Amino acid sequence: MNREKGTYSVQSVLKAFDLLDALATENSVATLPLLANKLDLSRNRTLRLLATLEDKGLIERDEHTGTFRLGMHAYEMAQHILKSASLIRLAHPVMEQLAQKHDEAVYMTVMNDDEVLFLDMVDSCRQIKATAMIGKRFPFFSNAAGKVIKAMSSSDTIERLGKRRANLGGITDIKRLEAELRDIRQSGVAVDVGGLGDGICAVAVTIKDYAGQVVGALTMLAPSFRMRQERLESEIIPSMQESAEILSMKFGYEKIPA
Repeated sequence: MNREKGTYSVQSVLKAFDLLDALATENSVATLPLLANKLDLSRNRTLRLLATLEDKGLIERDEHTGTFRLGMHAYEMAQHILKSASLIRLAHPVMEQLAQKHDEAVYMTVMNDDEVLFLDMVDSCRQIKATAMIGKRFPFFSNAAGKVIKAMSSSDTIERLGKRRANLGGITDIKRLEAELRDIRQSGVAVDVGGLGDGICAVAVTIKDYAGQVVGALTMLAPSFRMRQERLESEIIPSMQESAEILSMKFGYEKIPA
């Protein structure tokens, strides 16, 4: 859809972004008069914007000096953005090699709360492809990427699922899911058919950083008729595990000898 820049802009939202930008450039601390002058707004309107952003944790007010600075939530959001950008930058060449080798679509996926987000993709050249997933979110328990990230994130993740049963709507059999996650934790790989759509097979393995923390998962999607068990076991899974190890090493991860 074509439109001129700013056609649907909401001025209060734009001013809120301008305010955050001002705090990011004014040595991280500023007074109400300074911000009102910089944004060309009245003090009352500036104060209302500040109060709204403070409620969201994006800014903080010093009760003693009356000055404002960026809040912890703003820094956390920035860290998530930087982390995702770094992950894509490092992962994309590995994904390209993997997709070229098998001529199947490869994605980088990350966990956001209890949802899987498909961040980046290298597509295959085949005529018959799985539906493009980039930018889409799915409940973790519905697909291989979410299951492998949850299973490999920490040893007590599986045990905590039972305690959070009430908050995980959509899971029909928590015991079955717990057993599946335990199996995935042992093998280090998750495979499912139909979780992301009829006839779609997904294979996922995790990426770890220097501290051994899971930062995401390499995920291959293909029509299930091309992902027979023999091909999965002899070709796809070993190749994906090797690629995941290479990518984890880029993040400083060192595998501890058995």
